[in-house]
Amino acid sequence: MKIAFVYPGQGAQKIGMAQDFVEQYDYAKEMIKEATEASGVDMEKLLFVENDDINVTEYTQPALVTACMIINKALVDAGVKSDISAGLSLGEYCALVEAGAMTFYDAVRLTRIRGSLMSNTVPAGEGTMAAVIGMDADVIESIIKDFDGVTMANFNCPGQIVITGKTEGVVAAMPKLQEAGARKVVQLNVSGPFHSPMLKPAGDSLRVELDKAEISDLRIPYVANATAEAVDNKDSIKDLLQVQVSSPVKWEQTLRLMKDMGVDVFVEIGPGKTIAGFVKKTCPEIPVINVSTVADVEACVAALKEMA
Repeated sequence: MKIAFVYPGQGAQKIGMAQDFVEQYDYAKEMIKEATEASGVDMEKLLFVENDDINVTEYTQPALVTACMIINKALVDAGVKSDISAGLSLGEYCALVEAGAMTFYDAVRLTRIRGSLMSNTVPAGEGTMAAVIGMDADVIESIIKDFDGVTMANFNCPGQIVITGKTEGVVAAMPKLQEAGARKVVQLNVSGPFHSPMLKPAGDSLRVELDKAEISDLRIPYVANATAEAVDNKDSIKDLLQVQVSSPVKWEQTLRLMKDMGVDVFVEIGPGKTIAGFVKKTCPEIPVINVSTVADVEACVAALKEMA
């Protein structure tokens, strides 16, 4: 049976994620300490005490990576082995840790920097994003090409695509998309035009930090967001992470590739069920098991035994 570990992106975060692991396992307490050191943020406070910072991009990113990898370790310790990994935008860093290419420390360190660069490269208010529901990608592309600085950001699943770019262009494109038949177009509450060419300088600055990280040989392949191709050679990883910041996230294509590669089950690691929703719309025949609590780990082990 071929198992894919998949990880959510920004937006899945919530106060209390992975808390039951930290309460029950010493390794999780150690990972919290390591994440605090790597990010320069009090990770225990950020994750478990009511606060607004959890939704601020530069804190959200390392917090979500920390929670997902704490959960991930419990699953691995329980004997669940991945054959391939992938993550949505920020989740690509989790996928790299699981694939053995990046250390947990570097993933947390880099995502704090990445979050800060993504938020601050474009002045506040100059860039935004909008979700387009119920419209084909080619129709969206044909409409947004008429608006300066508006591009595709996320191919999440059939019928759910996100556009990004200059605020005035995105806002002007929204009614046109609605008139052309989109079921819904919603401006997103984000701090910048993520996955837009406007963020190319952020990717360039991130590269300086990526170059300080050691990338190791991969234990399993992972699928890169920017290309939706399986990567099994470490040499291209820094380039892929650099361009990922300003390139569209090809998530629907990623899921289809993993299906073609023979994945039998997706294990979604982390809070929420965003990825499960995308899988149901893209590859409905492939089951998804969500793991976000200690109880979920046991349930996942049992479900996989049954499938085998």
